[in-house]
This record gives sequence, C-alpha cells and structure tokens, in this order.
Amino acid sequence: MAPPRILLCGDVFGRLNQLVKRILLVNKSAGPFDAVLCVGQFFPDSPEKLQEFMDYIEGRSQIPLPTYFIGDYGIGAPKVLLAASRDSANLGFKMDGLRICDNLYWLKGSGKFTLHGLYVAYISGRQSLHGQQFGTYSQDDVDALRALADEPGIVDLFLTYPYTTNEWPSGVTKGAVTSNISPGISDSSGSDSTVSELVGEIKPRYHIAGTKGIFYDREPYSNLDAVHVTRFLGLAPVGNKDKQKFIHAISPIPASTMSSAEISMKPPNTTLFPYKVIEVTAPTNQERKRLSDSVSDTQYWRYDVSQKRQKHGAGDGDKLCFKFVSSGSCPRGEKCNFLHDTEAREQYMRGVCFDFINKGKCERGPDCNFKHSLQDEGEGFVSRRSGSQNAKSSRSKNCWFCLSSPEVESHLVISLGESYYCALAKGPLVEDQVLIIPVEHSPNTLSLPLESETELVRFQKSLKMYFKTQVKEVVFFEWIFKRGTHANIQRAVPIPLSRASAVKQIFILAAEKMGFQFVTIRSDNDFEGRKLLRAQLDDKFSFFYVELPDGTILSHAIEENEKFPAQFGREVLAGLLNMADRADWRNCKQSKEDEMKVAENFKNQFIKFDPNQ
Repeated sequence: MAPPRILLCGDVFGRLNQLVKRILLVNKSAGPFDAVLCVGQFFPDSPEKLQEFMDYIEGRSQIPLPTYFIGDYGIGAPKVLLAASRDSANLGFKMDGLRICDNLYWLKGSGKFTLHGLYVAYISGRQSLHGQQFGTYSQDDVDALRALADEPGIVDLFLTYPYTTNEWPSGVTKGAVTSNISPGISDSSGSDSTVSELVGEIKPRYHIAGTKGIFYDREPYSNLDAVHVTRFLGLAPVGNKDKQKFIHAISPIPASTMSSAEISMKPPNTTLFPYKVIEVTAPTNQERKRLSDSVSDTQYWRYDVSQKRQKHGAGDGDKLCFKFVSSGSCPRGEKCNFLHDTEAREQYMRGVCFDFINKGKCERGPDCNFKHSLQDEGEGFVSRRSGSQNAKSSRSKNCWFCLSSPEVESHLVISLGESYYCALAKGPLVEDQVLIIPVEHSPNTLSLPLESETELVRFQKSLKMYFKTQVKEVVFFEWIFKRGTHANIQRAVPIPLSRASAVKQIFILAAEKMGFQFVTIRSDNDFEGRKLLRAQLDDKFSFFYVELPDGTILSHAIEENEKFPAQFGREVLAGLLNMADRADWRNCKQSKEDEMKVAENFKNQFIKFDPNQ
C-alpha cells in the first residue's frame, strides 16, 4: 500500500479561497492527497475576510480535502467553535477532530490520533493564563500531551503553535547550516523553551509549526534516547507578500509499518539534537501522593472536578487524571500534575459514568450506558445501567470474551470445549498466537473449579504438540487484575525452538529491571504446577505468571502501589523476538477478512490435534 500523502499549511488567516485554489492546483498536478494539516492562526485576522471564511463554514463553498487545524482563534472563532462544541456529533471524548463543516476538523487542546496510519500529535492555540474558552491551551494540555508521549509507538507528525505570537521552539536553529537560515529566525530571542521540551519528550519524526511568517526546512537532527531523526518544518502564512512557501507536501511511511533498519536510517546531513536538555527536579511531598498503582495502556485524559473535590476534601488542584481513574495507573507517576483519586477510581469501577463523577452531569444523557449516581460498596465491576437485567448478565452482554455476548469475535474461535474455548488473538504479537478462555464469565483461570483444570491442561498439551510440528515451543502467561472481569491466558505465544532456552532469562532480567524477583515453581506435571499457583493467588492483589517451555512457572504478586505494566508478558516476548514495534496490539490490527482467513487456515491445520474433535 502506498504511503499517505499529506499537505502541510501555515497560518491561514481566513484566506480559504486562496488556500482552496492552491490545494486544487497541487492536488491536480501532484496528487491525489489524503489530507491537509494547518498550523498557526486559522481564523481571519480582520473583519473584511469573515464573509469569505463563513461561506465555507455555512456550506456555500466547499473544502476539497479533509482539513485539520490548530490555532483556534481570530475573528469569528468563538461563534463558530461554540456551535461546534454544542453539536451532538462532537460530544464526548474526541481527539481526532471536532467537525466544523464538511471536510473541516478542529483539533482542540492537545491530543494524539491516527490519520491514514500516521500517529499525529498536536497542541492547539496559544497559552492561556485566564481560562479563555477558545484560542488557548493550558498547562493541563501540556501535561496531557506529555502523558501521551509515554504511550507506545513513534509519533509521525507533531503540530504546534507556541506560547506567544512569533515564537518557535528555543534552539531550533542550533547546529543547522547557517546559509539556510533566514534573518527572521536567526535570532533565538522570542522563542519558547516549553515547546522544545515537548519536542524532546515526544520525539516526532516531523515537527510542523507556523506563526513565524517564513518558510524554514531544517536539516534532520538526532534524538536523545531514540534511533530515528526529527525534521522541523516552519511554514509561512497563506498569501504572504514575500511569496514564502505556505504549503508543503510530504508522503511519510507510517513508523508503525517500518522495519527497525528503516526507522533508524540517518541522512548524511543529520545534525545533533539542538535543544537544551532539561533536568527534572525531584517531586514535592504533595506530588508524591499522586503515585499510580500500576502501568496500563488505557488512554489518559483529564476533566475539571472542582465541585467533586470540594465535596470530598481531596488534595491540591482541581483536576482528575483519567488515566488513573480508568485503569488504576498513570505512566507519568509522580510527575503527573493531576489527581490520582482512589474514591473516583472506586466509583468508576462500579460502573459510574466518568463525566458524572467529574462534572456532576453527562452530555450523553439517556444515551450513556453508565450509571449517573454514586454507588455503594459491593456494586459489581463496570456493571452498567442494566434495567431489569442483573449485574452478571449485563457484564456478560458487554464482555468481549463471553460467547453469549454480541461483542464476541466469534470468527476467531478455533476450538470449543465445556469449560474453555480457544481463539486466535486480536492484534497478535505473532500470527498464530492463541488465547485460552473460560466459557463462563470468570475473572481468572485460577479461580475456576479444580475439575476444569483437566480441560485447560488438555488444551495446552494440544497446542504444544501442534506447534512442535512447526519447530516451535509455546509460552503461556496470564495477567490477573484484581478487579478483572473475564479471564484469558494472555497468551499462548509460539516462539522458535532456537529462542526457547532464552525465555526464562529474559523474563528474569525484565523483572530485575522492574525491581522485583519472580517466585519460581518447578513441578513434575502441569496439574501440580497450577495447583501451587492457586495456593499463591490472593484476591487482594493482582497477579502475573508465565509457564515456560521447560515446565518452570514464574509468578509475581503485585503489591497495591507497585508499578506493573499490564502488557508486561507481551512486551518481554516482543523483545525476545526482536519485534519491539509489535509490543502494542493496536499496531498489529488486521481486517476482519484477514482474521477470518488466518483462523480458517489455523483450524484446518489444528484439527488433528484439537482435543474436541
């Protein structure tokens, strides 16, 4: 598949006629292009241009390509953006743009989304010290973007508008060829260190900015603690008098599809990292209170919760960390500027709507599937408003793994027993990765009746025999979250026989790096080993174990405040197999058609080993 083709544009200043004319011309001569990304001020800078601008907003003129903008300020901005914010289609949690009109999307605040396979991060508007509703961003947005930088995957494009007018990141020209630097950008005064800090943390492949009034294509520079380079592009305003370039075409291959050799290539003109390295200060005592329980890959966000904070008398500040509330963890840890509120976390776990917890109301109203009242202790985990149904049936109905649920991916099922079934993994680390899943809605495999172990072990032995014909061994592991809903052995991962001897050592090394030691179980047979595992399980703690090809079991009980990645097992095996880019399952998604083909092929080969045939 050909890489996406993107047009980058500087400050528009409401000159949509001129922008559209250029887009059509470039698209005809060098296209087709997939999208347009605009940086700098998008709305008019004078009342005379407002009518031209509103012709597009109100549908009298058309924007030819999907166009995304930051810099949400200028003449007419409050009216247009307020209407977009109230549009029912734009309510809720959206980072891929609020629709303004056909083919025009507002990137509000800060965020990260996927565009034609490219990871795009952004921070919109100018810094606000006065809480303005539009045209600004706050420290909240900066910190949220920093949290997004901790997530797996390389950011392909980073769109910025610095803190004040006519600023680019401090130090951007350091080490660059001086003959390529225009006089308007050679002076480092009036540049912003916060943006350079963000760029240093996010490490995008392309950093695009406007507002300086000129075009600047800097030589690529090396990043600290990353193998890929970053290219900085500064774009001039649309229709500028000096005829500076205001639209620029790129066609980057998404980093998620590149090999490690491709992503680490450095052009001959690559310079050193230009920005000043900022030392991180030690956290205060109040910041230490915000430590997370563990590490997860759930999305981070934040909301104003001043009313809730007053009610419960919580610590300083008035913001909740959505990362912590939704997953029990936050990758920012003690550096997070938002509240890690355990009471809010408990209410969320009982199925209470996140917006209701934070705002006292929910924009989705009756269409929301979660509860709009605080719940007493004892309410079920994520049991949503279920009408006349009991909590268990509600959970099963919405569970991805329950066979009775409309959400189940039944085309991935490869074998069905009485207590367990097998299914291919969605977004697998390797193509023939298998899940062993309880038929009943159970939080983990170790809490099921002892008699069900016979079928589980039979499935494991069948998979071992099947993969042995392919000169492979199998690693089984399970992450047991103490508030989990439906168990699955994550995962039954086949590995080449040549790597089998290294599995134990790489897990032990990974544990040492995380600051803990595994408990080692050695047993003559699988039944005894799992019986010993059951004796270790305590429902007050989360639990991880891995069953190795030589029969050894490594286990670890996770303490309440211990940081432990939910994807630990997958990440370790991704390192073993030199597949770091596949550590995040979201990078490995397949179409349903491809999944069906893989599942059918697996079933045809596995049939002679299937214990249920």
